[in-house]
Amino acid sequence: MATVQLTKENFDEVVSANATVLVDFWASWCGPCRVFGPIFEAASGQHSDIVFGKVDTEAQFELAGSFGIQSIPTLMILREQVVVYSQAGAVPGEALEDLITRAGALDMDEVHREVVAQRAEQSAS
Repeated sequence: MATVQLTKENFDEVVSANATVLVDFWASWCGPCRVFGPIFEAASGQHSDIVFGKVDTEAQFELAGSFGIQSIPTLMILREQVVVYSQAGAVPGEALEDLITRAGALDMDEVHREVVAQRAEQSAS
């Protein structure tokens, strides 16, 4: 599957309509982004059940800012609308495949329980 260009206008719709979304925050001037781009594209062709989206941080600075992106490339994985992974830096192909496998193996019922517990703890403080 080809990658999807994510914008502030379509981000929520794409994330809510798909179980797993990998997001590459990038910019055209970024050397490591240009290295990671083909790796990300290749993985998107191997995982038709996952949406691979790209956020151009220059054009979508508000969206990048809403996630606190300070360094690019940054890879983010969302499952069931929860960020389960976020890390700056280009990821080698084998490591990306490992991340995809690990994200897919997560017990999302447990993840959702942890999110609820964290929010309750934050509200109490």
